[in-house]
Amino acid sequence: MNTRVIIIGPAHPLRGGLATFDQRLAKEFLDEGFQCSIFSFSLQYPSFLFPGTTQYSTETAPKNIEIFSKINSVNPLNWIVVGNELKRSNPDIIIVRYWLPFMGPALGSILRRVQKNHHTKIIAITDNVLPHEKRPGDTSFTKYFLKSCDAFITMSEKVMKDLRRFETTKPAKQVQHPLYDNFGEVISKTDARKRLGIDANEKIILFFGFIRKYKGLDILLDAMADERIRSSNIKLLIAGEFYGDEKFYNEQIDRLKIADSLILRTGFIPDSEVKYYLCAADAVVQPYRNATQSGVTPLAYHFEKPMIVSNVGGLPVLVPHEKVGLVAEPDPKSIADAILHFYQLGENYFIPHLREEKQKYSWTALIKTITDLANDVQK
Repeated sequence: MNTRVIIIGPAHPLRGGLATFDQRLAKEFLDEGFQCSIFSFSLQYPSFLFPGTTQYSTETAPKNIEIFSKINSVNPLNWIVVGNELKRSNPDIIIVRYWLPFMGPALGSILRRVQKNHHTKIIAITDNVLPHEKRPGDTSFTKYFLKSCDAFITMSEKVMKDLRRFETTKPAKQVQHPLYDNFGEVISKTDARKRLGIDANEKIILFFGFIRKYKGLDILLDAMADERIRSSNIKLLIAGEFYGDEKFYNEQIDRLKIADSLILRTGFIPDSEVKYYLCAADAVVQPYRNATQSGVTPLAYHFEKPMIVSNVGGLPVLVPHEKVGLVAEPDPKSIADAILHFYQLGENYFIPHLREEKQKYSWTALIKTITDLANDVQK
């Protein structure tokens, strides 16, 4: 097969879930016989716009994947140069990630240059169409980007509805977010906790990932102050970097007097350490205020960890209630009720359902959806 595919999106040395996804997708294309490379960013975010400590990974680069760090998100001259290079290279398919309207001008301008070759099919994987945290320019930037694409993939019904508010005629398909199966195999809870210095006999629930307001960590902290949770000696492991006001959460912890119920690992978790946190937990809690899809969900599926999620966005569809996890309302009492109910049922109750449900989340299915969409596009 000589089909040439280019993925436009973050990749090593940039870090985070988008980079992990793009690299895993490239690997699947290569494994299935496609030619595939990634065009990433030389500058993804100006430092004053980036909420974390660093945008860069200290991990080694993935093997056998060509990554070209060429896109400057704020330099229009760069957009012309990159766009012309991609136009001349004439790939059969470009897959472009869209997760933030800020990227709309850069990506939309690059893709408009590519369109002039009248050959390349441009398919956007739209993680978000409308952002979790709104800013001026969101709508106009999104419209500009969407006009440069031929077809779309979403990973939740919510994003599909948002997409259809802007774009009603171009082909679009919804798929399940594939499993993050590139963080290593499942290890025993005992070994994982030993690695993290956590008592083997503790009751541990996990909040994992970047800490942002919409993810509702403050709701979960309020739930941890519930007297029923306190008396059950349940502990919350918080693993992830603050993307916001850390002081707000520290003051909440002090006010609730729950520090003894928390294990704080609030720095960036490198890919090589992810499995220890997932495998150490009894369950993963996602108390989100709003959600489209979540990269934490396929991660929990891969490591066969039950989930407690709030009843927002696409989460209830991804986590069938009382099968692979529990669905609660995004308020402290409902979250606390669900945590207690989880321990009444026991972790093993959910494992058979998790193993059955996770079969739906394959990278092969995503590749097929992309190629089917490309075949539907007329050039």
